Amino acid sequence: MKPQKIKNLFLRQSYQDAWEEYEKSLTKKYFIQWDYVILTASNEEQAAAYQAQIDARLAMGRLAAGTVYKVLPDPDGRRVGSGGATFHVMKYLSECGEGERFFRGKRILVIHSGGDSKRVPQYSACGKLFSPVPRELPDGRRSTLFDEFMIGMAGMPARFKEGMLVLSGDVLLLFNPLQIDFTFRGAAAISIKENVETGKDHGVFLGDGDGYVANFLHKQSEEQLRALGAVNEHGAVDLDTGAIMLDCDLLESLFSLIGEKGKIVPEKYERFVNERARISFYGDFLYPLASRSTFKQYLKEKPEGEFCIELEECRKEIWEALHPYSLKLLCLSPAQFIHFGTTRELLSLVTEEIDNYEFLDWKRQVLGVEEEESSCACSSSYIERDARAAASSYIEDSYIYGGTVVEENCVISAVTLRGERIPAHTVLHGLKQKGGSFVVRVYGVNDNPKGTLEENAPFLGGTLGTFLDNAGLAPEEVWEQEGHFLWTAKLYPVCGSIEEAVKAAMEVLALAAGETEHAAAYRSRKRLSLQESFEHADVKEIVAWQEKLGTQVRIARFLLALEQRKSVEEAGAVFGSQGVTPSQVEKLRRIAEKSEFGIRMRIYYYLSRLTKGQVSEELENQCFRYICDSLYEASIGDAPKDEAYYITRDEVTVELPIRVNFGGGWSDTPPYCNEHGGTVLNAAAKLNGICPVVVTVKRIEKPCIALASTDSGAYDEFTDLERLQNCRDPFDTYALHKAALLACGIVPLAGEASFESILQKLGGGLYLSTAVMGIPRGSGLGTSSILSGACVKAIFQYIGKEVTENELYSYVLCMEQLMSTGGGWQDQVGGLTNGIKLITTKPGLKQDIRVQHLNIPEQAVEELKSRFVLIYTGQRRLARNLLREVVGGYIGSSPNSLEVLYEIQRVAVLMKFELEKGNIDGFARLLDQHWELSRRLDSGSTNTCIDQIFLSCEDLLAARMICGAGGGGFLQAILKKGCTKEELRERIRSVFQESGVDVWDCELVF
Repeated sequence: MKPQKIKNLFLRQSYQDAWEEYEKSLTKKYFIQWDYVILTASNEEQAAAYQAQIDARLAMGRLAAGTVYKVLPDPDGRRVGSGGATFHVMKYLSECGEGERFFRGKRILVIHSGGDSKRVPQYSACGKLFSPVPRELPDGRRSTLFDEFMIGMAGMPARFKEGMLVLSGDVLLLFNPLQIDFTFRGAAAISIKENVETGKDHGVFLGDGDGYVANFLHKQSEEQLRALGAVNEHGAVDLDTGAIMLDCDLLESLFSLIGEKGKIVPEKYERFVNERARISFYGDFLYPLASRSTFKQYLKEKPEGEFCIELEECRKEIWEALHPYSLKLLCLSPAQFIHFGTTRELLSLVTEEIDNYEFLDWKRQVLGVEEEESSCACSSSYIERDARAAASSYIEDSYIYGGTVVEENCVISAVTLRGERIPAHTVLHGLKQKGGSFVVRVYGVNDNPKGTLEENAPFLGGTLGTFLDNAGLAPEEVWEQEGHFLWTAKLYPVCGSIEEAVKAAMEVLALAAGETEHAAAYRSRKRLSLQESFEHADVKEIVAWQEKLGTQVRIARFLLALEQRKSVEEAGAVFGSQGVTPSQVEKLRRIAEKSEFGIRMRIYYYLSRLTKGQVSEELENQCFRYICDSLYEASIGDAPKDEAYYITRDEVTVELPIRVNFGGGWSDTPPYCNEHGGTVLNAAAKLNGICPVVVTVKRIEKPCIALASTDSGAYDEFTDLERLQNCRDPFDTYALHKAALLACGIVPLAGEASFESILQKLGGGLYLSTAVMGIPRGSGLGTSSILSGACVKAIFQYIGKEVTENELYSYVLCMEQLMSTGGGWQDQVGGLTNGIKLITTKPGLKQDIRVQHLNIPEQAVEELKSRFVLIYTGQRRLARNLLREVVGGYIGSSPNSLEVLYEIQRVAVLMKFELEKGNIDGFARLLDQHWELSRRLDSGSTNTCIDQIFLSCEDLLAARMICGAGGGGFLQAILKKGCTKEELRERIRSVFQESGVDVWDCELVF
């Protein structure tokens, strides 16, 4: 295996181990945590932004609660250098601690992150520390450098007793903490082996041969590094990663420069923490620790600010305090150093080089709506499908609407684009200012903000000087101070909205290209520099913008997952481990109201699975209620209203057989059939020699509507319209009767119609009775829907309304929706139409049912009649909750549900083929196969009792199958050739005796 691959495997495992340690730090009380995590910031505003980010993570439970998190801006807004900021950290710790030894027993992490980020200006305001990393964390969040620090360093506190670890906020260091040896006195530098090509652009440690740092070599040429002996036989150097460990002895020595006896001495503190001295942590604190360093050379070391007498005096005292200590060199390998340096380096990292970090699960698109390899690199951005962005460009925290074109090698950050064309090699970065105005800073990917007018600094494809000439600006109109840097050039118009600021930025681009027609308008505007727009930025709004955009992106990804029919689990993953928030639920509910049928019902259903308690129940009810309402409108919403119905016959009785389902059951159930169409093979049958479903409608003299269920003995008279209009209670004895009257238009669904006017239309009172003769409830034989069919058929015969078979089916389906049963169409078709038939529909809210009667050879019909049996289980199962479970599996895009619902239709068609070929054994094998599929779709379709019934007579059966949804009611079977119904009956009676389990007389009706 190649060395690079071995290294990547090691780092990948270390990365995963770090995440596990991090998770433990959040949940395990025994886990050793940092006592303090302290961030330094450049000013109060940046500190507030950092604190807001930290508070948000604490609220989500994504930072260890036992740690104190503190953000310390440079005091009084003065730039005091990284060393001054470290002294400021010590001041804070002294105020938190007690006595002289307040460092003792404390594990402290300090991340220096107070720079201006001049080389990547888009991160000036929010700080590089919270700049995005191209990785979606396992909990669903977009990672930042800060998150990577918290994860990667989670295992460090357990490795040492006390002290301070100092990190640089713009370097990502990947290593395994198990590699670190913390037995040292003074300080230790964490270094990694890196090739000399990389090392020459950074700081390099030169070892003394005994494990300590002899010299610091900063940005030396390869030849110099080799000449000094810094390059080993593998062509690698010890790279300065910016990670430094300080023990408590050294910390106390440093503190003695600014305090006494554990307390700050203001005069001493002010001498070291000020803008003049501007002490550097890396230049001023570490140099005296190198074994070959000299005081004379120390005074010549390049400062963070300017050479001055104040700095020289500070260096003398620092040398005295620190030179007695040494700097141990901790060389880690394998390890990885990733420096987020310039805009060009950032763009290369997330586009050209991203595949090099695949082992870290870094990728081109992080929290984009549609993540495709061929599209641009993006991070938490909403990019519409008809926007075009080159694969070599990078977009973060932005809305990119249709018609926008982003050409090659661009960086787009925190803006809203509505159809603009962004030329190649352009950076566009939006910043909201205090007071509510906006600035969009625009510059070239390769432009250096530290470049000057005098150096002909590049700017937007030309030079800074050329741009000023095109705009008609003199240097004094652009700079208020000495030093004509791009960083301080007042080039960017201040606008009232982000859209206006983008337009102004496009004018800047036009000026750079030599188009001067808007030059006068440009000159008249108030303008800010890169520096001013950063210093005046409303940094809290940056966080708010990112959160708002992040929410919209997650919602868009969720909706895309629904569109792509991903499962509830996959769709829910876009909200991360914290799950969907109440505000996101409300946003999605509002979106649902404007969405088409399939998306709307799925929004409700998926959210019901991703929420808890009352909200979950409300959403589930809303889902199924919406389906019912939609199907009702499609079934009968356009039916004639207020027709002059009247009695044409004094009495009508309709008798119908029961339904036996062979194949495809569930594919007829809304909303599956509405989105895919359905395919069902079923038959009509008599039970105990009769058609057991009976409905009677007759005229009565009494001015009322009388409803009766003769098999249960229920009877009631209604003169209140409102009572007749409520049929959604599953425990209402007359729910079916009422639904029939509503669906057939006898009783209006709503409105002010009087009861007397209804009776007047009918020409008298009306009596409607239903009966299912001798069949227990929950039989699985479709009696409820067949009763609905019988009611509709009887009512229309009674009032003389002629309807086609298809219209009849639609009215019955409408009844199902009115009652909220959610059932399909196969039951009523099975009972309303004799024989064995293949029933199909195409997708659509309004189902157009096609019935194809099978042409089965006479001999096969007789064989089927003799071998087909119904067995009663002695149990019943209510279908309403079952419907929600199975239909919910489909709505929720369960892969198993989708596969089974497709397969059972294929089996139904094959059954037709075998029956028409006269092959009853082939049909039986398919029926048995369907039984296995039914159990996959709904494990509740069988139970111990059903399994026992089939087991007791398996030697007699060629096929087994449930009736309806199963779980009780009737079972069906095909006997083996040569076995009789009487044999089966005797077997079952001998096993189950008088428990109610028995073979019933059944005759298929042709």
